[in-house]
Amino acid sequence: MNIKTRSTQTFFILLAILALAAALNPFLPQGELGTVAPESQIPAWQLALGSAAITTALYGLLGFLGLTLWRRLGFPEIWAENVTNRQRFFIPAIAGGALGLALIISDLIFSRFNGVGRLVHPPFPTSLVASISAGIGEEMMFRLFFVSFWTWLVGKVILRGRGLGAVYWVVSVFSAIAFAASHLPSLMMVFGVSDPSQFSPALLLEILLFNGLISIVAAYFFKKFGFLAPVGIHFWTDIVWHMLWGLAG
Repeated sequence: MNIKTRSTQTFFILLAILALAAALNPFLPQGELGTVAPESQIPAWQLALGSAAITTALYGLLGFLGLTLWRRLGFPEIWAENVTNRQRFFIPAIAGGALGLALIISDLIFSRFNGVGRLVHPPFPTSLVASISAGIGEEMMFRLFFVSFWTWLVGKVILRGRGLGAVYWVVSVFSAIAFAASHLPSLMMVFGVSDPSQFSPALLLEILLFNGLISIVAAYFFKKFGFLAPVGIHFWTDIVWHMLWGLAG
């Protein structure tokens, strides 16, 4: 089996795991988010099937487009021969664990003046499933699709390959901002606000720094070692930050 075929198969395996995580979510405890979200009248099994179907269609389409464009950019395949498993799995796990610890320390500092205290975490085992879902799904959306698409469009199509590295990092910064902004709706629901401007500047800065740091590190590993590396970083960050710290708190 050649590298391209193996990488494509791995993408669809990750997509299947993501769809399974989406299907499990309606049956899991939601913690504080569950107390403020409106109760659905749809049976859990129907929500599970719908979530799995939508996840497969949306992430499958955008993720595979991103994978295709990533290849056209000439960046590492998922199973690139010049990338070792140590670079693909072990180093991202160490980096993700360190990022998780950094988030814990930062949250303890920001909680003193962000206006809401320490950030909330989903209960276990939801935190484990959410870590898997975020590690795969958010990296598919914000790295594999967003970064690949805009780097290809601006760097390859518009600039015809000139300054491709610079374009990659500019796009990665915008991806980090979009990733941070995507976390605001759930925070608004938990804390009962209707507009992000109701949050303190300190809390908004905290959210931007937290998620921006994860995004930039993930983008570095993505470009250097391929897609499994940022998935690993994101997963292990969330395991330490959401699951372990959530259990400790």
